[in-house]
Amino acid sequence: MGNLIPGETLIYERVDKRIYARYANRPDIPKWCIGGETPSILGYDDWKQMLELSDTNATFKRELDKVINMYYLLKETK
Repeated sequence: MGNLIPGETLIYERVDKRIYARYANRPDIPKWCIGGETPSILGYDDWKQMLELSDTNATFKRELDKVINMYYLLKETK
């Protein structure tokens, strides 16, 4: 049963191509994805927010730069 709350009723919902579960009587606990197709990991807004965050957080900028460099290196080897 994992981390589910014993005795609580679950509701399953399909949104686009993803399936979510939520507790019927616990609105304080947000729904969570349990299956279906996974959308792309990052969208344009995510990248925009990460670039803005890198302007104010040196550690994040350093790590983001590493990921971007790795992407370009791997992309060129295909």
